[in-house]
Amino acid sequence: MSDSTKSVSGKAFDMSLFVRVMKYVRPYRKLFVFTGFLVVLSAGLSPLRPLLIQYTLDNTIIIPNEGLLQTLVIAIVMLLIVEAIVQFSQTYLANWLGQSVIRDLRVDVYRKISNFRLKYFDQTPIGTLVTRAVSDIETIANIFSEGVLIILGEIIKLVFVIAVMFILNWRLALICVVPIPVLLVATNIFKNYIKRAFQDVRTEVAKLNAFVQEHITGMYIVQIFNREDQEYEKFKEINARHRDAHLRTVIANSIFFPVVEILSAVSIGLLIWWGSGEVLKGTATYGELVGFILYIYMLFRPIRQLADRFNTLQMGMVASERVFNVLDTDAQITGTGKNIKPELDGSISFKNVWFAYNDEDWVLKDISFDVKKGQKIALVGATGAGKSSIINILSRFYEYNKGSIEVDGHELRDFDPAYLSRQVGVVLQDVFLFSDSIFNNITLNNPNISREEVRKAAEKVGAQRFIDRLPDGYDYDVKERGGMLSVGQRQLLAFIRAYIYNPAVLVLDEATSSVDTETESMIQEAIEQITKGRTSIIIAHRLATIQHADVIIVMDHGEIVEMGSHQELLQKDGHYKSLYDLQFV
Repeated sequence: MSDSTKSVSGKAFDMSLFVRVMKYVRPYRKLFVFTGFLVVLSAGLSPLRPLLIQYTLDNTIIIPNEGLLQTLVIAIVMLLIVEAIVQFSQTYLANWLGQSVIRDLRVDVYRKISNFRLKYFDQTPIGTLVTRAVSDIETIANIFSEGVLIILGEIIKLVFVIAVMFILNWRLALICVVPIPVLLVATNIFKNYIKRAFQDVRTEVAKLNAFVQEHITGMYIVQIFNREDQEYEKFKEINARHRDAHLRTVIANSIFFPVVEILSAVSIGLLIWWGSGEVLKGTATYGELVGFILYIYMLFRPIRQLADRFNTLQMGMVASERVFNVLDTDAQITGTGKNIKPELDGSISFKNVWFAYNDEDWVLKDISFDVKKGQKIALVGATGAGKSSIINILSRFYEYNKGSIEVDGHELRDFDPAYLSRQVGVVLQDVFLFSDSIFNNITLNNPNISREEVRKAAEKVGAQRFIDRLPDGYDYDVKERGGMLSVGQRQLLAFIRAYIYNPAVLVLDEATSSVDTETESMIQEAIEQITKGRTSIIIAHRLATIQHADVIIVMDHGEIVEMGSHQELLQKDGHYKSLYDLQFV
């Protein structure tokens, strides 16, 4: 099951998940503790203002005392300044902490994704992974900037406010808290509803991203087949579901916040009704009445904000679970790391290898052949015969199911995947180039490769002429997927890339199938240069490109049906002869 279809838990708050997120705080635990201290300090300072206002009213206005009034006003102003500084510091540090945590988490997610086998990408939309690595992780930052620390502060503030209220006048305090049980029930209902709504929002965001990414990438297909209107209607449906999911959160907020305001007004009404009588009886003061009105606002506001904070926390938990689903996915290429040599010789042996992309729908069946060091091997056959699958399992993009593959006499799975990828170079039919300069696309930003080395490799491959003709030479930006270059030019850059990394084994997968005859001749010369002295496996439909191979392996429906040199296979008058006649006779 792909990550996009995994559901998150129904818990309003998953402690085990929260603990896992908090592990990323360990490098910043001192900052976290200090920020927590500021939150507690801010919560402790909040009840002091109403207390000072109450004291000022009773002791400097009801009983006039101008000198004390000035002193208390200055004290209130100083308290406000201190509160502002503390709140600024806690907000800045909490956000800095959140961004630092998600930076580390995003690095882990990207490292994990970059090591997934290709099978994982076959089953998971790229847009979904983009959502996990970008917007979902950004949502996790709010756990720290607006979530756990702020929730802690609001709860402490509530405790302090209620304690001060009961200490000052327990009768007035009881009247003020009468609506609180109703508010707590409403908050719990709201919290549970909004949790489900946010799950739907995140799911629809992932679907929307996946659709947009896929269709923009394949827009030329949509336009060629005149499917703009139909795909537009699909987009409208997905976008409408995304809108509806968001509207459910809006409806919940639209109901909950008026309820909070009504209950707050009820509390103030009860306080004035009861408190006025207490003032008239002399059991309460005017200052206490005004102070308790301020306390009510301080009481209901944190409760209302707690609902917002729990929303934020729940959104972070939903996002966290989706991100950790990616981190917990066991789809990585593994290896024991044994038998590592500085460089491979390049001998390869397939022994009774079976492979299927799904279950036992075998794509390769009992494949056995040997490649000696420095040999040039060609794989030919109809589309779907299994040629590319051999390359996929040799490069460890996929795991083979049965049999054994040995490189230099050692089992393929014993090699460290990173080491193996450096020793096996692959040039695919569809060359992928990043939106960057030609030089960076060749070196892949490897600082150990100099421009002079790249120039020599380009001259060897025969690509220097077309690079020199470009406006900025090696600094020319090829744009997304190399759109500013022709198919043949992209292919030549792929050859330079393979040549510069000097792999022991070189794989060429349909390297000339999409180019014209003139470009094919240029690429053939490049192939001759980069295959000299190294083991090479060439997949080709055009038999003219592989006639000089040491061994040609003919495949049909996942099986090897013939093997030999070009002349030997022609003399057999079998599958290869039939393929040859179709192209040349």
